[in-house]
Amino acid sequence: MFVELLKAFLIGGGLCAIGQVLIDYTKLTPARILVGYVTAGVLLSGLGIYQPLIEFAGAGATVPLTGFGALLARGVRMAVDESGWPGILAGGLSAAAPGITAAVLTGLIIALLFRSSFK
Repeated sequence: MFVELLKAFLIGGGLCAIGQVLIDYTKLTPARILVGYVTAGVLLSGLGIYQPLIEFAGAGATVPLTGFGALLARGVRMAVDESGWPGILAGGLSAAAPGITAAVLTGLIIALLFRSSFK
């Protein structure tokens, strides 16, 4: 178990470190880096490169934004296999729907439980 945690930490930490270097040493905004990470995940998944990284690092590769891009690409690929070209439009959303729903519901619950205040 320790080895799996170490691999996840090193790969996930490496992806985060790359993002931090991009923030610190380039003029890229965090929003552009976010889009770049998701796009890189889609491209690497489409090329078949990202799945072996997911199998190696587990959560270290699926939790960062590149993992979200890989999830979108996998959903599109599965939907195209099932329903043809119309699957391009719905596949990514149907694959990511559980995670998006969990994030929205968690945000709503937190907003209802706590009051925001200005400091």
